[in-house]
Amino acid sequence: MSTHIGARPGQVAPYMLMPGDPLRAKWIAETFLEDAECYTEVRGMLGFTGSYRGERVSVQGSGMGLPSLSIYVNELVADYDVRTVVRVGSCGALTERLKVRDLVIASGACTDSSMNRIRFEGLDYAPVADFGLLRAAYDAASARDLEGTTHVGLIFSSDSFYNPRPELTARMVDYGVLGVEMEASALYTLAAQHGVKALAICTVSDHIVTGEHTSAQEREQTFGDMVEVALDAVLATG
Repeated sequence: MSTHIGARPGQVAPYMLMPGDPLRAKWIAETFLEDAECYTEVRGMLGFTGSYRGERVSVQGSGMGLPSLSIYVNELVADYDVRTVVRVGSCGALTERLKVRDLVIASGACTDSSMNRIRFEGLDYAPVADFGLLRAAYDAASARDLEGTTHVGLIFSSDSFYNPRPELTARMVDYGVLGVEMEASALYTLAAQHGVKALAICTVSDHIVTGEHTSAQEREQTFGDMVEVALDAVLATG
């Protein structure tokens, strides 16, 4: 039983979807999983296990930011033997190539966080997705006729939601960065450390360029395409 999750042995499946919002975790469990049961309510960070097409799958809220996600990923891998983690989150679009509700499958994650600089003593580590999961997710999106609204590329994991230096983030667009979120870099780093599979799939919830945005309820309950792509990818690479 881990410090921040508190589930009993066997309650957490080896395949994990991880939204930031615990209420999105609840919605995913109730909408997409059969016979879902809640295994944790510690600190309000809800976690559920059910089945999808006959396979046991869990969904666990991570909270916002690299440090919060890191707590849950470390405990899920070390204490519950989770082997695959797919972040199903939201992101802000940094380029007009993307539209609100498009999907971004993050091949790699840039960051302004100091977590990896501390870990690697100043070296620049490049956190990347598991290629098998990435390929399976793109294939799943194509099979669902989402190819035209699905983008594969770099994402920027920021420590600041309200960025005091937006011009620095904007510069990243010239080097291929598609969107900004707050967790993928930590997820990819921890997956590499522990030898597990990880992928971040994000739905564009806000557009930094145009100002268009979704509501809190929409972010919680209407990003179903992303969830179905994630579940298909998990089962395809199981």
